[in-house]
Amino acid sequence: MARPMGPRFKIARRLGVNVFNHPKALKRGVKNQKLSEYGKQLQEKQKLKGYYGILEKQFRRYVHEALNTRENSGEILVQNLERRLDNLVYRLGFGSTLRQARQMVVHGHILVNGKKIDIPSYRVNIGDAITLMEKSRKNELFIENFQSTSLSIDYLEKDIENFSGKLVKKPSREAVPIDVIDSRIIEFYSKN
Repeated sequence: MARPMGPRFKIARRLGVNVFNHPKALKRGVKNQKLSEYGKQLQEKQKLKGYYGILEKQFRRYVHEALNTRENSGEILVQNLERRLDNLVYRLGFGSTLRQARQMVVHGHILVNGKKIDIPSYRVNIGDAITLMEKSRKNELFIENFQSTSLSIDYLEKDIENFSGKLVKKPSREAVPIDVIDSRIIEFYSKN
């Protein structure tokens, strides 16, 4: 399973946004540069890929799926990325970073509706319950992460007592906490 493994802080500085949600990512100066329209579109695409930690081939599949719908392509793209299991595990607070959440999924610590799912790109449906495995509830790191993270997203419900969360509705574009202009990404791919 491929995943981006490059220098995270350097990428964050180049994009000008802390896409990895790490407190030290933008400590040094942000690189400011004048960009053409193509450069702006490319930068938005790189930001969105950075937020969700996916590579180009998989990202292109998400874009083509969004372009083949009758609804707003940019909104559908962000919704589908937001509903990835590794991302929802991160948003619920099981992992302190997206990379940690992804590793939790791959190592089998997460159940979806009572079944062990170890595929980070698994698309969670509305009403699905995401739970920490019973034996994983003894891990101090998981307990601390989950209990210390407050949830401020309206499309997720969190049950601290049972170490679980639920996707209660489709994520609206405004509720998703990312700084991306998705129309530029759609323009970038509709030319190809």
